Amino acid sequence: MTKKLNRREFISRSVGAGAGTIILGKTFFAAPSQKEILKDPLQMIPLGKTGIKTSFLGMGTGFSGGNRSSNITRAGVAESIIRQAYDKGIRFFDCADTYGTHPFTAAALKGIPREKYTLISKMWVDHGGLPEQERPDANLVVDRFRKELNTDYIDLIQIHCMTDAHWTDKQKKQMDILENLKAKNVIRAHGVSVHSLEAMEAAADSSWVDVIHVRINPYGEAMDKNDPSLVIPVIEKLHKSGKGVIGMKLIGNGSFREDSEKIDTSLKFVLGLGTVDHITVGFEKPEQIDNYLLRIRSAIA
Repeated sequence: MTKKLNRREFISRSVGAGAGTIILGKTFFAAPSQKEILKDPLQMIPLGKTGIKTSFLGMGTGFSGGNRSSNITRAGVAESIIRQAYDKGIRFFDCADTYGTHPFTAAALKGIPREKYTLISKMWVDHGGLPEQERPDANLVVDRFRKELNTDYIDLIQIHCMTDAHWTDKQKKQMDILENLKAKNVIRAHGVSVHSLEAMEAAADSSWVDVIHVRINPYGEAMDKNDPSLVIPVIEKLHKSGKGVIGMKLIGNGSFREDSEKIDTSLKFVLGLGTVDHITVGFEKPEQIDNYLLRIRSAIA
């Protein structure tokens, strides 16, 4: 007699069986297949219910980021690689205070009509991570971000790297300030980037969250839990509630960046879920942009 697999066993065996089986997971989860609506990685896709439409593939600017620097700022290529990403058709640029990429992003996109691209940034509220000790309120932080990015408005501001299950209570003041900024059209949407399953579950239950960054890949690498079967149902809940879902750490925070098979498997896995609206990749070289465009097109096909 054939043993009936539970949800967790199904995901585990699907991942182990390879990319072809992973794609079948979309049927198991009863989620709409991303493949049915996504035709190209540069396609403009709605970001939840925010009214924002931006390219499915976005550029993350914070690989190995912290203390206002990242790999691309330290290598002196931030401005050039961001501009090359735009020229290739990417319209979604993922920044944060801790990455130090605001001025490079502004310089790279100078002269391009503001409505042609989407700017995301994140405010750091915890200890460490930034050179100074002070953590001003969100209105002051966002005002500085706008100056650094040379823009009148920012499409999305998120509270960065929440891990506490009670972050929605502890950050209520900043959440209210961001809500007020959205009402004034200083920002178009707000949300959170999470680094624990408990924080993700809190976000799923919060009506305040418009958009969330989630760590997702089939290997559990650099994720909120090292078992994807525990994370996937929460992402599904986020998606079903109408929140915009941005997938990050698809390459395990770079852990399998040199493993072509794992990269392709991860891309197919995330596309097959049907619950991730957009993905970000931290490009460091121009050839990586073309490489990922090709890989995603292959995954779609």
